[in-house]
Amino acid sequence: MNDHIVSLKYTEYQGPEELSSEDNNLLIRAISARNKAYAPYSKFKVGAAVLMSNGNIYLGNNQENAAYPSGICAERVAIWNAISELPDGKIEKIFITASSSNNKINQPVAPCGSCRQTIAEYETKQNENIEVYFTGETGKIIKAHSIKDLLPWLFDNSML
Repeated sequence: MNDHIVSLKYTEYQGPEELSSEDNNLLIRAISARNKAYAPYSKFKVGAAVLMSNGNIYLGNNQENAAYPSGICAERVAIWNAISELPDGKIEKIFITASSSNNKINQPVAPCGSCRQTIAEYETKQNENIEVYFTGETGKIIKAHSIKDLLPWLFDNSML
C-alpha cells in the first residue's frame, strides 16, 4: 500500500476588484443570469457565464421544478447553450455565482458533481483547459485552472 498526495492549482481573489476587466465583466454577466434564475423551492439561485474562444459569452441559470430531479443547474444550461450554437467551439472559462434568499452566501460555491462531469466532457473534447471561477454573493473568488483541479480523476471517453 502506498499513500499519495493529490495537489491542485488554484488562484484566490479577495473580490471582484482583483479581477481583470474582462473577468469582471464575465462575473457581472453571471450575476445578471443568477438574478433571473427560477428557484422558488430552494431559494438558491445560481448564474453562469461561459466565454468561448471566439469571444462570445453564453449565460445560464438554474431552473427548478416541483419534481426536484427535473431541474437543471446554471453551469450545464450555459455550457449546452454555448455548444448548441458553436458545436466545434472551445470554452475558455466559466464564471459561477450563487445567492440565497435564506442566508447570505459569502464563500465560493463550487460546481456540483454533474456540472464538473459536464465541464470535464468538454475540456477532454477540446483538449484544452477550461478555467472555472466560482464565488458566492460576496467574498472570495476561486479560479481553478482546469477542471482537473476540481475533479482530479476524470471519467472520460478513454474509459468507454
